[in-house]
Amino acid sequence: MDDKEFIRAVAEETGLSREESADLARATLETLARRLSATEALHLAPHLPEGLRASARPQPKQERFDLGELTRRISERTGLNLQETRSGVRAVLRTLRAVVGNEVYDHVMSQLPAEFRDAAESDARS
Repeated sequence: MDDKEFIRAVAEETGLSREESADLARATLETLARRLSATEALHLAPHLPEGLRASARPQPKQERFDLGELTRRISERTGLNLQETRSGVRAVLRTLRAVVGNEVYDHVMSQLPAEFRDAAESDARS
């Protein structure tokens, strides 16, 4: 899957435009990279479509924040409301799992609170 297909998958799941979905995907990956160790971000990046790899750049210092803070940061950055952002984060995480495979995805999720995995696995209507 290339970056356009990744973004298209997010757009189809969320009903957002492709431009909004592209902004959302990049913001989600960049914000997740802040939450991951540099080692984990380095491990994740090569598994992403080439056009999205820079979004998972390792950060000098790993930050600690919950799903609510992740959603707030992404909403602020993209201009999407919180409901659109929650739905978008869920879509990005689901698409991420499809692209990188279960092993890499599980490594990423192991560094995050359970609520991140729960959000990805929850029904989009909840």
